[in-house]
Amino acid sequence: MAPSERSEEVHLWYTMVYEAVQEVPRGKVTSYGHIARLLGKPERPRQVGVCLKHLPSPSNDPTKNSPVFHSGGGRGSVPWQRVVNSKGQISPREGVEVRQDAMGQYSIDLGTYGWFPDVLPSESGLVESSDEEDEEAAAYHT
Repeated sequence: MAPSERSEEVHLWYTMVYEAVQEVPRGKVTSYGHIARLLGKPERPRQVGVCLKHLPSPSNDPTKNSPVFHSGGGRGSVPWQRVVNSKGQISPREGVEVRQDAMGQYSIDLGTYGWFPDVLPSESGLVESSDEEDEEAAAYHT
């Protein structure tokens, strides 16, 4: 594979991850593995994490445009905080109740706050799955 082909493949993967994460509803979370599965690459949950780790910040320079995808608010914002590990262990997040156990680990109830659709809403025309489907999916991911 030529370097330019690899660069295009990497750019496409980052774009797919960022677009998928933008579809996670406010007050819901999903896992790195589920994003990878939705994108047809269930073996790549760590690569989803790498993409989110390298999400650029928006530009503070008024003479420059922010990157197409960025970690700030507004247009192009990718809500990286809505993606958690498969155990639901996270730091406090927007609209999601975070509990701390006796060992100091933070976690959330994936049965309540989990978002695990079979396909991305943009690909199915669905806005959100039913509560029953969310509970079944959360059980699958825990």
